[in-house]
Amino acid sequence: MSNTENNNLNEVAVGGISRRLFLTKGIAAAGSTFVALQTGNLHALASSSKKIKLDAALLKTKYGFKGKIFTAKDANFDTAVVGGLWNRLRPSNRKPQMVTQVIDEDDVVAVVKYAKANKVKVAIRGGGHNWCAPSVRNSGIMLDLTNMNQVISIDADKKRAVLQPVISNRQAQEELNKVGLSFPTGHCPQVKLSGYFLSGGMSWNQGSWGHGYEGLEAIEMVTAEGKKITASATENQDYFWAARGSGPGFFAVCTRYHLKCFPLPKAITASVYYYPYNEIEKIAEWLGPLASQLPSSIELSLFAVHAPDDIADQCKDSNGKVALVTATMFADNEDNAKYELQVLDNCPELGKAIKKSIAEPTTFPQLFDASGAIWSDGLRAKVDACFFDAPLTEVFKVNKEHFLKAHPKTVYMFAIFTGANPEPPKDACFTMHAKLYGGPWTMWEKADEDQKEIEWHNTCMKNMEPLVKGHYISESDTVGHPEYLEKAISKTNMEKIQAMRAQYDPDGVFFNFSDGLS
Repeated sequence: MSNTENNNLNEVAVGGISRRLFLTKGIAAAGSTFVALQTGNLHALASSSKKIKLDAALLKTKYGFKGKIFTAKDANFDTAVVGGLWNRLRPSNRKPQMVTQVIDEDDVVAVVKYAKANKVKVAIRGGGHNWCAPSVRNSGIMLDLTNMNQVISIDADKKRAVLQPVISNRQAQEELNKVGLSFPTGHCPQVKLSGYFLSGGMSWNQGSWGHGYEGLEAIEMVTAEGKKITASATENQDYFWAARGSGPGFFAVCTRYHLKCFPLPKAITASVYYYPYNEIEKIAEWLGPLASQLPSSIELSLFAVHAPDDIADQCKDSNGKVALVTATMFADNEDNAKYELQVLDNCPELGKAIKKSIAEPTTFPQLFDASGAIWSDGLRAKVDACFFDAPLTEVFKVNKEHFLKAHPKTVYMFAIFTGANPEPPKDACFTMHAKLYGGPWTMWEKADEDQKEIEWHNTCMKNMEPLVKGHYISESDTVGHPEYLEKAISKTNMEKIQAMRAQYDPDGVFFNFSDGLS
């Protein structure tokens, strides 16, 4: 990391508060206190900056830890802390005392027991894709699961699989697809299963298969006591309930996921339409009501994006911006898929389409390639993915002019849930439900663009705020805006989680939602 980047991040730390920003924008700190009071965890918040001397050698000799340990005296400590983060806009105002890169479940047990004995808190890194980096806390131990990245087993006949936490969406599909199976993984190829499941899991083919968490039959985990348990609908039900939706607030370490799989669809089919940006409100007005008439096996989305190179010349009058409609159907019959998708050819603006691809066969690898191209590696980002019951037209109208000033990498996207769109089962912490899901993925390359792009993002969110119904816990800035937690987890469920935490982690071994973030 360059000195320029370091200096810049000290001023505008992702999700955090620098000294100068604290004096001028103390609301985030006040929000942290509010959440601590609300969740009954003020003591943990107040004591999170206390540093207890940690002995790396003792962790190995007494507790049998086999993996790598990094402390501040190590030359590559900073790399161990932030090197695995997806977002290049990295926190500079918080840092653990120790990073432990575990090898297996026994290493996880060793770290937890060591932390409990030494009265130090643990934060878990399950992949590092969460945009606001809640795995990086002040003080304590970062328990890094990076090496737990294996497929344990796949049973094609029983349609079951067991996977470790740090396997990506792309890898999971690839291994399952080899034997004719699939699973409702997330859309971004690089996201790891751990954070995906803990946050609920906004999935491919969600209308038919459900959210990611709905496909879990059991989760193996290590508790705050350092015990290995299996949680499911029939055993350790409290842990099973909380693990599916509490995100970075969970009070155990998930080490293996047991998946209930589905047959791989034989005819995944996609249509893509690019329209002039100035038509985006009219397209939204047509698509919004249409969604409920479509089969739930169709994924429908409307994007505002920067135009691809091959049509850029036709988008100069909108500062290079373009409207993008995508529809993907997960079917077993190509003719049926084409029949269902043809309704998009009835768009009243179809004649204005700049470019289109209609009902083309596709595969999961190709879907991941397309998604990965939109949310590409190596960028700095501010992200807030939200839920809306507002009309699709409204969510585009409030930022239509503002998006014209967006960075070329930035995406303003909304998934429009199709079919009946039933509420998710109430047997898990995750309860978010709405007609739309999306928001701004503000992305850019250079550190000297930070202030400008963060201000653009904040204005975008301010414009959207009256329309927001809820926040997605692992794709919203709950670090910089702890008040977003109130719309990410219902009050009833938050109270339930905190009661469980008091019961199952009474010593506060694991960091709570907002501990150690200021």
